[in-house]
Amino acid sequence: MDNIILIILIIYTVAVISIVLILSFLQKSKNKKYKKLLEELEFEKNTIDSAPIMPELSKIESYLKNDKLEAMYQEWCARLDDIKEKQIPEVTDMLLEADYSLSKMDYKGTLYKIAKLEMQLYKVKANSEFLLSEIKEITTSEERNRAIITKLKAKYRELYKRYTDDKASYGDLQNCVTLQFENIAKRFEDFETVMEANEYTEVTQIIKAIDDMLKHMSIVVTELPDIILLATSLLPKKIEEVKTTYDQMVKQGYPLDYLNVEYNIEEANKKISDIMDRANVLNLEDSLFELKVLVDYFESIFNDFEKEDVDRSTYEDANESFREKLEKINKLVGDIFSQLDELRTVYNLSQADVNLLNEIKSELAVLNNDYKILMSHTGNHTFAYSKLIKEIETLVLRLANIEENLDGSLESIGTMKEDEVRARQQLEEVKVILREAKSKIRDYNLPVIPRSYYVELKEAGEAIKEIVIELDKKPITISTLNTRVDTARDLVLKLFSTTKEMMKTAMFAEMAIVYGNRYRTSVDGLDSNLTYAEMLFYKGEYQKSLELTINCLNRIEPGIYDKLISFYGKQK
Repeated sequence: MDNIILIILIIYTVAVISIVLILSFLQKSKNKKYKKLLEELEFEKNTIDSAPIMPELSKIESYLKNDKLEAMYQEWCARLDDIKEKQIPEVTDMLLEADYSLSKMDYKGTLYKIAKLEMQLYKVKANSEFLLSEIKEITTSEERNRAIITKLKAKYRELYKRYTDDKASYGDLQNCVTLQFENIAKRFEDFETVMEANEYTEVTQIIKAIDDMLKHMSIVVTELPDIILLATSLLPKKIEEVKTTYDQMVKQGYPLDYLNVEYNIEEANKKISDIMDRANVLNLEDSLFELKVLVDYFESIFNDFEKEDVDRSTYEDANESFREKLEKINKLVGDIFSQLDELRTVYNLSQADVNLLNEIKSELAVLNNDYKILMSHTGNHTFAYSKLIKEIETLVLRLANIEENLDGSLESIGTMKEDEVRARQQLEEVKVILREAKSKIRDYNLPVIPRSYYVELKEAGEAIKEIVIELDKKPITISTLNTRVDTARDLVLKLFSTTKEMMKTAMFAEMAIVYGNRYRTSVDGLDSNLTYAEMLFYKGEYQKSLELTINCLNRIEPGIYDKLISFYGKQK
C-alpha cells in the first residue's frame, strides 16, 4: 500500500515538473520570437534614419539659382526635420514601450504595440523614400535629361537629313517644314538655357514638347511628299480624265446620272482643297488615307464606265434581235388574222383554236406596247443599260412564249394526210424532248450555260422549224419532209443527251467541291485548287472543274471517284 502511494506521488511530481518545464519553454520561445521581431523593427528604423537624404539635399545647395527651386529646397528641409526630429523619435518611443510590455510578459499588449509600430514605420519609410525620390529628381536630372536630349537630337538630325535629301518633293510647303524644324531647334536652345539656369522644374516640359514635335515631324517627313503628289498631281489628273470621259459618254447618250459623277468631283475638289489648307499648317491627320480613298473611288468610276459601255453593246444587240423577231411575229399574226375567215371555212377551225389565236393577238399587242415604253426610256437616257438589259430579257422571254403558243396553234391548221400526220406526230415528239431538255436546264439553274449548248439548241430549233416549213408547203415533198424529220429528231436527241450529261457533270462537280470543303483548311494547296475549280464551275467549264476537284481529292482519299459516284446514285 505504501509502495502504491509512493508511485502515485512520484508520477504526480514528474507531471508537475513537466508542465512547469513546458510552460517555461513556451514562454521563453514567445519572448524570443517577439524580441527578434522588435530587433528587426529597430533595424528598419535605423535604416530609415540613415537614408542618404541629407547628402542629396546638400547637392541642391549648388543649384539654388531661382526662387522656385529655393522654395522647394526649404520645403524639403522642413519635411526632413519633421522626419528626423518627430517621426523617428516617435518610432523610438514606440519600440521602448513594446519592449517594456514584453519584459512584463504582457504578450497581448506587446502584439498590439508591435502592430501600431509596423504601421508607423511604414508611414515614416514612405515619407522618407518619397522625399528622397523628389530630391533625386533634381540631383540626377541633368545627367538623365542630357541623355534624353542627346537621343532627341539624333532623331532630329535624322529627320532633317531625310527632309533635305528630298526637299523638292515638298513643293510649296518647304518653308512650312523648314520653319517647324527651326522651331524644334529653338526648343533645344531653350533646354540649354533652362539647364544653365538650373530651372530643372521646366526641363521636363521642354523635353516633352521636343519629343511631341519630333513625333509629328516624323509623320510630316514620311507622309507629306505623298500627300502633295496625290493632291497636286495624280488626283487632279485622274479627276480631269474622269470628267473628260464622263462628258464624252454623256454626249454619246450614255445614261450616267446614277453615278453622281459631277457632284462627287465637286466634293473631291473641296476635300483636296481642305487637305492642302491643313497641310499648310502641317496638320496631316487622316489626309493620306482620305486621298487614297479618293484615288480608289475614281479608279472604280472607270470600271463603271467600262461596264456601261459593255452593257450598251449587249443591250443594242439584244434589242436588234428582239425587234427583228417581233416584226416577224407581228407580220405573221397579221397575215393569219387577215386570212382567219378563209382558214375557218377551209380547215373547219374549232372555237378553241380561234380563242387561242385571239389570246395570242392580245398578248402580242401588250408586248408591242411595253416595247414602245422601253424604247422611250432608251431614247431619253433615263435608266442605266444594265437595267435596260433586264427589261429586254423579260420581253424576249414573253415573245418566246407567244412564239411557242403560236406554233402550237398553227400546227392544228392544215390538211391531215397520212404522211403529214406521221410527220406531225414525230414533230411533237421531238418538241417534247426539246421541252424536257429546256425544263431540265431551268430546274437545275446552272450558273452558266456554255455557248456550244446554245448552238445545239439553235440547230435543233431550226431543224424543227424546217419541218414546219415543209408541212406548210403545198404540195408537200414527202422525201424532203422525212429527211427534215430525221434530222430534227437526231439533233434534239443529241441536245437531250448533251443536257443530261452537262447536268450530271455539273451536279457531280458541285458535289465534289462541297465534299472537298471539309479538307479545305487542313490540307496544303487544296484551298487554291478548290477555289480555281469553283471559278471553272461558275464559268461553265464543268468537266474541267470536276477533273481538277477529283484529282485533288484522290490524293487525300484514294478511290473518292467511286465513292462520290455511289453517293450520287443514292441522291439521284
